[in-house]
Amino acid sequence: MKKTRKLVSRSTRSLIAMGLSLTMVLGISMEASADEADAKRILKSMSDYLAAQKTLSFEYDIAYEIVTQDGQKLALMSSGDVAMERPNKIRTTRTGGFVDVEMFFDGQVLTLLGKNLNSYTQVEIPGNISHLVDELRVKYDRPIPAADLLLPNSYDELMLDVIDIKDLGSGVINGVECDFLAFRKKEVDWQIWIAQGEHPYPLRYTITSKLISNGPQYTIQTRDWQTGVDFSFKNTTQANKIELKDLKGTDGLPENFKMGVSK
Repeated sequence: MKKTRKLVSRSTRSLIAMGLSLTMVLGISMEASADEADAKRILKSMSDYLAAQKTLSFEYDIAYEIVTQDGQKLALMSSGDVAMERPNKIRTTRTGGFVDVEMFFDGQVLTLLGKNLNSYTQVEIPGNISHLVDELRVKYDRPIPAADLLLPNSYDELMLDVIDIKDLGSGVINGVECDFLAFRKKEVDWQIWIAQGEHPYPLRYTITSKLISNGPQYTIQTRDWQTGVDFSFKNTTQANKIELKDLKGTDGLPENFKMGVSK
């Protein structure tokens, strides 16, 4: 009987321990699941809010990191603004140590003005902003700042191939309280800070490469979100019109900087 009681006692203790372990595991899983659901909900609310705005504009600062051949990580800084009217009008500016460019698109013609060169080029790309983003990214290797966030289906684009999601709580950027979310993909990690409240616009967006040593980052931080903009291109400096291939110094990198090979 004593031996039986000991067996029962040991079994009871094992079951209790197992129950506690399961409770802890289930608790963590449920918490992680809730965090993931919250993160998706917050990101979706941002996507829906931006997509619902017919016109919008904002200013931004960009830190574009590069890694030299000897492993030094450098950050190229630039600033500018973006203004758009859905579905097919957008204007952007970008100024930095190696770039001073304005871009205008009216649904038919893309105009790129190299202010530092006093030259401009025009290319016919009829279509909406989503089509323009794809053409610039794939065909011309000239991505629009924060383009992923401006697409009408930005939630689907951002969530494509995501394998890990975290809701990291609150943060404050430029005095605005925001939700801090982190996502992982096979090739990149990315983070986003979204303003809390009725206007969930993105305040900061960071992409970290996992294919290049030292993990260089691209970060855009936004401010001064507004509505109501003018999109027409005015050649106020009497710039010379040239071909797109001849418009140098408009992609943010100096000519003596060469793109490296991914690891």
